[in-house]
Amino acid sequence: MHVLRAVIFFCGGATLVVPAAAERMRLAWPTPNQAYARGEPIENYIQPTQSGRVESGLFGCVRNSGTRFHEALDLFPISRDRRGEALDEIFVVADGIVRHVSAKPGLSSYGRYVVVEHVDAQLPVTTLYAHLASIAPGIRKGTKVKMGDTLGIMGRSAGARALPKERSHLHFEIGLRLTDNFASWYRWRGFGSKNDHGVWNGMNLVGVDPLAFYDAFRAKKVDTFLDFWRALQPAVTVRIATTKTPDFLQRYPALRPAPMPLRGFAGWEVDFDRYGVPIEWRPLQQDALQGYARNEVRVVMFDSDAETTCKDLAKGRAGREVPGRDLQTNLQLLFGLRK
Repeated sequence: MHVLRAVIFFCGGATLVVPAAAERMRLAWPTPNQAYARGEPIENYIQPTQSGRVESGLFGCVRNSGTRFHEALDLFPISRDRRGEALDEIFVVADGIVRHVSAKPGLSSYGRYVVVEHVDAQLPVTTLYAHLASIAPGIRKGTKVKMGDTLGIMGRSAGARALPKERSHLHFEIGLRLTDNFASWYRWRGFGSKNDHGVWNGMNLVGVDPLAFYDAFRAKKVDTFLDFWRALQPAVTVRIATTKTPDFLQRYPALRPAPMPLRGFAGWEVDFDRYGVPIEWRPLQQDALQGYARNEVRVVMFDSDAETTCKDLAKGRAGREVPGRDLQTNLQLLFGLRK
């Protein structure tokens, strides 16, 4: 990381300069709208669904009366052409490498979208920019991008049916990739459709609340993506008896703060946040897994106060907590479990 004198938010050609400590990352807002930088309310930058509820454009259990999860911020345009189409440029929020470009809107509910991996970060998260009207020239897989570079134009592409003009927006995610063996899991699940996006399929990406990250960054509570991950609160902790080290940890070794044991390694204890995002991994020795069968998973902590209405992470069975549907899916992807 570079030592910086300031962090700059790019907002429609203007800048907001915030004093920064050493190793504080450089961060941009993804659209030209300056409302967030000015501290204005969410109504001035969040695009609601057809319900009209501004909260429906936020991250979390915000849709279908709280039963449907939304893994992004939806940001509306501030500029339109005579036909009412959005004109806002979409900016990459930090330095990185373009990992995936989906230029055919019919291949995904994301429509046209771009995924960038921020490889120089302590935690190389991905950011995803969806519903684009067009993708900027030169933006292709492997392109190195700098904070504030244009990725495309905001739009309303969204699979087979475009969104209405009045709901054009950027769908913006911050997350991690669960596995590089996604193709095997996808075949095993038998979805009956082709996976056109490889490991960058949205089902393989788990995200955090972008607005919470930006708020913490602006308030100087965190300086990096890794700081934010370390501040996430565990909602469920599992132990699994396996000597497999998932490829997830090869990408994100900073999430395993403790060293691997020199001998006797027998499994993992993993914390997940309330939406199923892995936040910390601890290697275990055999004495911590007495009585476990091979690949057995047990819930050893569940914070019922952190339970949500749209994510099934743990549930009671035979007097104890077991992984719920959504947590089972993430464990399948992480560890290759097939039951």
